[in-house]
Amino acid sequence: MQIGVDTGGTFTDLIGWQPDGNTWILKVPSTPHDPSEAVLAGIAELLTMARVAPGAVRQVAHGTTVATNAVLERKGARTGIIATRGFRDVLEIGRQIRTAVYELALRPETPVFLAPGARRVEVDERVDANGDVLLALDESSVITAVDQLVAQGVESVAVALLFSFLKPDHETRVREIIRARYPGLAVSLSCEVDPSFREYERTVVTAFDAYTKPVLAAYLKRLVSGLRSAGVDAPVQVMQSRGGVASAMLAAERPVRLFLSGPAAGVVGGAATGRAAEQRDLITIDVGGTSCDIALINDAKPLVRPEGRIDGFPVRVPMVDVNAIGAGGGSIAWLDSSGGLRVGPHSAGAVPGPACYGQGGALPTVTDAALVLGYLDADRFADGRVALDRALSERAIAEHLATPLGLSVNAAALGIQQVVNAQMAEGTRLVSIKQGLDPREFTLVALGGAGPLHAPAIAAELDMREVLFPRYPGVLSAAGLLQAPTEHEASVGFPCDLDDADHGAIVACIERLDRQTRERMATEGVDAGASVTRHFADVCYVGQSHYLEVPIHLDDAEPLTRLYADFVATHARVFGYSTDSPARIVNLRAVESAAPTGAPYRQSGPARAGATPAPSIREATFDAERGPEPVNVWERERLAPDWRADGPLIVTQSDTTVLIPAGWHARMLASGDILASR
Repeated sequence: MQIGVDTGGTFTDLIGWQPDGNTWILKVPSTPHDPSEAVLAGIAELLTMARVAPGAVRQVAHGTTVATNAVLERKGARTGIIATRGFRDVLEIGRQIRTAVYELALRPETPVFLAPGARRVEVDERVDANGDVLLALDESSVITAVDQLVAQGVESVAVALLFSFLKPDHETRVREIIRARYPGLAVSLSCEVDPSFREYERTVVTAFDAYTKPVLAAYLKRLVSGLRSAGVDAPVQVMQSRGGVASAMLAAERPVRLFLSGPAAGVVGGAATGRAAEQRDLITIDVGGTSCDIALINDAKPLVRPEGRIDGFPVRVPMVDVNAIGAGGGSIAWLDSSGGLRVGPHSAGAVPGPACYGQGGALPTVTDAALVLGYLDADRFADGRVALDRALSERAIAEHLATPLGLSVNAAALGIQQVVNAQMAEGTRLVSIKQGLDPREFTLVALGGAGPLHAPAIAAELDMREVLFPRYPGVLSAAGLLQAPTEHEASVGFPCDLDDADHGAIVACIERLDRQTRERMATEGVDAGASVTRHFADVCYVGQSHYLEVPIHLDDAEPLTRLYADFVATHARVFGYSTDSPARIVNLRAVESAAPTGAPYRQSGPARAGATPAPSIREATFDAERGPEPVNVWERERLAPDWRADGPLIVTQSDTTVLIPAGWHARMLASGDILASR
């Protein structure tokens, strides 16, 4: 068996797959105090369900929020920064951008919490902008700096020296000194984390890496140890933000590459669903308990951006281009000071959860609204693991929304649905239009525990014509983990004007990057020749401050000419214009990928043979004036290959509920996915 596990804010999703096609899915409540508890308990229950011995597990692939949560909750390691003398305050000065210029009390817009002033120290050394040493590293100043940090209780150190991406020798020597003096101290080097120009961005991402490294290393150690104690001796791989998996050991060395780990897995699963359904242009919308993650897949490839943001701060790490908004099943509905209905971004989370969970939550949520409207089955939510109490939902909506607004409970619940759908539609619009792409030309893929409830309404808002419902939408992120390639990336700053670029120097640089990725793949146990390497250059117009990632084809007759042409075309698509101005290379990058080991996994599968049994009937509300009306309710497990039906209808399954309104036609595809057309 191969197992994929994705940790979410409310549920931890698991999927187990066997080569004979047997698939087992499970959702268990997350354990925010220690996510590994839910993972280990879920795997044990999954193996019991499938009657599989722990020793028969071949792979455990994991999408984790530990690194992200450490930042959001400010629970990372006590971190210090070592900088070149005169540059200790780069982290605090930042770009001097003030997004809230009219606030009476300005708040820091740089992540000073990572390392306050007292924990930022300097050493004597200097490298110039050409990579030449102006001042050799004074090792005694390094010893003094490290001793000063350790005296303050620092657990992790970020080393960010000036122009180290051109000459990393000083940084690597600093690490050697630290390890000799304090072997247990975690160290992150900017020349390894982000070997690119721009001191602030490089310092920030290195500090984030150091801040999360001890936390993630401890978590993965507990997880692997727990699996070994349970008899699971399979390799453990972790999803990276770019969309590939890496071994737990290598992932712990680069924790900053695990931000948005779970959402990236969902996009990989969405792309696989599209391939099975012969759809290449997709927008995935992953609605969980606390957030909605939206991503775009163009020509069967997820879009990757060179920089993301965590809690509003820039993190220069390649990430699947996911737009996350605070809208999910647990999002709390509330009234603002003017009496307007708002939904999110605050969430009831796993504890206490929505009011209908009966765990002490008293505020109305999106899940409460769906239950009141008849969309959810109170007895079969999360495969019956969570019993829902409709009376509690009605009481919460009445007290906090319906009575103050002078509406019926049903009308207020519909309002919650309409507001949250509008927010998700706006997030979807931003993901597509900001890339210069028209959402009407894409198919929407619904995933997550709540995605299939909202997707058709979002599609209608954007004038999209089709919605694709995977076989297991509620655990598609977990399924995507089993379809993700083993992948490693290496990059280096290579600043030069494209007109003056030396082809031989570029080839030599890329060969060095290839050696780095091959070494990491060998550590993963990937045989030489079993992987594919792609090369990219970050390119911008001369004088431009931001760049675009463009493939570089070294086997082309004129690789630099093609690179420029591809850059101009990409610039026109993303920004709506381009010029024939000179361009320059900023960074070079190698990405080596190997297909998943073992038999190719499919999260989809043919529907059951035979005729589809007649549906049951449930009352649901789609219009406040019409009120509750009878709706056909089908069971996904019992749908035949030739099933098709017109909305309004509901399809129930163990991991989610599919809601298809009037005006939509649904049909079963050969892959086992459902395609709804408007």
